Amino acid sequence: MKNNQAILTDQFKRKHTYLRISLTERCNLRCTYCMPAEGVPLSPKSHIMNYDEVYTIAKTFVEHGVTKIRLTGGEPLIRKDISVILGKLASLPVELAITTNGITIDRYIDVLKENNINNINVSLDTLSESKFKEITRRNQFDKVYKNILLLIENGFKVKINAVLIKGFNDDEIIDFINLTKDLPISFRFIEFMPFDGNKWDLKKMVSYAEVLERVNNHFPIEHVERIQDAENDTSKNYRIKGYKGSFAIISSVTNPFCDSCNRLRLTADGKLKNCLFSATESDLLTSFREGKSIEPIVQKAVLGKFKIRGGMDTLEKLKEPDLHSKNRSMITIGG
Repeated sequence: MKNNQAILTDQFKRKHTYLRISLTERCNLRCTYCMPAEGVPLSPKSHIMNYDEVYTIAKTFVEHGVTKIRLTGGEPLIRKDISVILGKLASLPVELAITTNGITIDRYIDVLKENNINNINVSLDTLSESKFKEITRRNQFDKVYKNILLLIENGFKVKINAVLIKGFNDDEIIDFINLTKDLPISFRFIEFMPFDGNKWDLKKMVSYAEVLERVNNHFPIEHVERIQDAENDTSKNYRIKGYKGSFAIISSVTNPFCDSCNRLRLTADGKLKNCLFSATESDLLTSFREGKSIEPIVQKAVLGKFKIRGGMDTLEKLKEPDLHSKNRSMITIGG
């Protein structure tokens, strides 16, 4: 089946060219929207893909048309073999990117440059040290913020992701955007999404429309510029006139972007998820370890992809705990 791009095309003619690979279920933060307070049961180490398995499975997807790979976690940089993984994946003809909480990335600046990894997404949900400690259950704000500045100084293309939660950080929307005045970053607001154990409540979500309302109430309307979204982009992108950076809104809940979705997700334990919201998974690692072809499993998983949000095509369905509680917690899916 090599070079048959059809296996990554679903029944709605969406071609999947973007693979997100979670390298670990472990993390050095404990963000409330990502995992329950008591933590999550971790897979045994023997169930987690080793670096050769990550590379070889990724290579199969590249042979079938994947052109971009993003590494996630957990926190991908806590893998002891992360430098080996980056080196092996960098040998593939793909754009390679990474999402991190930023705590240890200062140790990997040279490794990232050596492997031509220029696109770095950093999770930062507040500019307040006390709030940071509250939501992450750790006291690492200064480290993360300094490392964001370090990435910028070293020429990386930095996007900052913030999950907006009403009553927690929605009062910082303008402060977040004002970061883009002097920093060449993209600050991305993410609607709070339901996952197992994160106590999701629609009333806590700050919607795309609410963010724009706050922006338009603060800035002169003629200064708020809508800018071109990239192909298959999940975000709606804006810029304040004269600012070096930009901001964006990822509206997975109120205004999903499923029609142009080109993403697949591979969990750290080798399960393929055809959608972030999907409760079903396809086990690639077991077949791979048994020496069997994974292509038929991939093709079946892609063809089984729902048109919208893993079948939760209305807000009413999203509000059904039984539906999203069947999914994993975010930390074991991969951000």
